[in-house]
Amino acid sequence: MPIIAAHCGGDSGTAAAHLVSNATAPANVRAEADLRVTAGGAAGLTLAYTGPGDRVTAWIDRARNALVTEAIVGGVSSGEQITALPSGFTWNTWHSVTAELRGTAMTVEVSHDRLHDPVAVQTRTLPTGAAHGGSVGLSAKGAGAAGDNATATALYNPVTTRVADPTPGALLPAYSDEFDSTAVPGTTAGSPWSWVRGPAAGVTAGSGSLSWPTQDAELHLGTNTASVLQRPAPSGDFTVETKMLFAPGQSAQQAGLVLYENDDRWFKLVHSVLPLNNGNGALLHVTEFGKEGERPTTTPPTAVANAPMFGGPAADTLWLRLVHHTDTGHNEHEVRAVTSRDGVTWSYAGVWTLPVGGALKIGLVSMNKSGATARFEYLRTYAG
Repeated sequence: MPIIAAHCGGDSGTAAAHLVSNATAPANVRAEADLRVTAGGAAGLTLAYTGPGDRVTAWIDRARNALVTEAIVGGVSSGEQITALPSGFTWNTWHSVTAELRGTAMTVEVSHDRLHDPVAVQTRTLPTGAAHGGSVGLSAKGAGAAGDNATATALYNPVTTRVADPTPGALLPAYSDEFDSTAVPGTTAGSPWSWVRGPAAGVTAGSGSLSWPTQDAELHLGTNTASVLQRPAPSGDFTVETKMLFAPGQSAQQAGLVLYENDDRWFKLVHSVLPLNNGNGALLHVTEFGKEGERPTTTPPTAVANAPMFGGPAADTLWLRLVHHTDTGHNEHEVRAVTSRDGVTWSYAGVWTLPVGGALKIGLVSMNKSGATARFEYLRTYAG
């Protein structure tokens, strides 16, 4: 949280002036401020301040065209460290100066807008006596120095161990299919499967696979002509997985998994073929993780929006997973994409969300352009 929000301006004197917080920031701290120098002085961000003779200051010094840091302990300076600023540095405009202090290690960055594109970075080791809590604030020296928007917060605790990859729970046979029957799913009485705009032409089943030629049909915004093979999903959290053999050779061909509510609300994870920009006809095979749904936060609100992101590398034999979590606190579906080229090592993509509306169903698609065939070897659903 902010320690201070203040404005400080320097005068024509050479002694440093400091405007600091009444509150004490912790020893491990991240502090930042907006600084500029319109004449020949220096503007600074000060931290670990317990008095003029006990402080750490990061200056942008116009006379030296440099980022200069100094640490003073018990009235004694440990010396300056100087990092040159670019020759075209615009001194009359505001710049962000950020300092992170952890123990005796300090890193200072100067940037235009805090977008992780610093024009100067300095790291240094401070004397042990400077590693303590203290006030945070603004400093000025000489003419034209100004500072604003000084803030500080406790420095983050670094993550040093990787979070374990999620693993599916127990198999849920009632929501799974090994495709051993020769009957096409969704075409016989009592089948847990059903079709949206189907059954699709050319679909066959048996011997442990479902074979489905790609359709010249889409599931995209207002064009909803593709078939969807769907079945109920379990409530709460679950993971759905399929092993798919698919070797498309033309742009737009795609096949894979969906979690489908209706034509305008769904998540999909497919092996997709895209034309490569400026690639002279070259094609790019990707795992495409997309969603479609309303987007009320745009102006005006968007009734149906479509957006993709991309996962791990594609292959002719590909394992696909959609991991579903119900966020009850925000009443949202959270869906994460996971892919593998060997069924052992998995690549984790991002997470799409949609507000909970109607029930999602587990589904398969094979669409966008004819000429390829997807073979699904199973569909398995797991708890969690």
